[in-house]
Amino acid sequence: MTIIILGPTGSGKTGVSIEIAKAIGGEIISADSRAIYKGMDIGTAKPTKKEQSGVPHFGLDLVTPEERFTVADWKAYALKKIAEIKARGKVPIIVGGTGLYIDALIYDYQFKGPTGHKIGDIEQKSCSDRTDIKGEYLLIGIKWDTAILRQRLKKRIDQMFTQELYNETKKLVQLYGWGSQAMKSNIYKYAYEYLQGDITLQEAKEKSFYEDWHLAKRQLTWFKRTPEIVWLELDQVYPYIIKHFS
Repeated sequence: MTIIILGPTGSGKTGVSIEIAKAIGGEIISADSRAIYKGMDIGTAKPTKKEQSGVPHFGLDLVTPEERFTVADWKAYALKKIAEIKARGKVPIIVGGTGLYIDALIYDYQFKGPTGHKIGDIEQKSCSDRTDIKGEYLLIGIKWDTAILRQRLKKRIDQMFTQELYNETKKLVQLYGWGSQAMKSNIYKYAYEYLQGDITLQEAKEKSFYEDWHLAKRQLTWFKRTPEIVWLELDQVYPYIIKHFS
């Protein structure tokens, strides 16, 4: 069985998945389309080596921001890692909020030719009605009251705006410019505008928050289409999965 822990950005997926992995002998595969990029650490809330607590993590730092990495690439990578983890007698735990990545895996989307991140580029085999999950997956979604999730996102954004983020932003701009979609997404563009003096720090934080909030809403809308997801509050996730594997 492969565990999938999903939910909107800022819902606490990373922390609880690491706790679960340590308890049941799991190894984590990231399903985050922003965490695949090298050098984008603070701005994507990527877990540090210390935060990973010795739990093997895969799916991080796969390509540079200027390289192309498709849904088809991620699916192939995830299937390979799942097989390797199971061969070691460990439990694969997929963690992330990129719904298209997760759907491509559990519904076994089939791809032909160059494939990007748009659902229209996907050719499915026999699961166009989204009711035919291929394989054994335990899907756990983390739910929050809307007001509390907004507070969590605001707090996280406030904590992100540090000198480390500014240094990371300047380095990324020097290396890659703004030519790729990866560089235009999330917090970096607002951190850079602040560094250039185009907006105030408060404006940068507010713009970053609303970007994350809109992302969270899109993620929740996407996941509503998957009835197999068991939705739990954050403090219920650990005991539920431990009981499932006991």
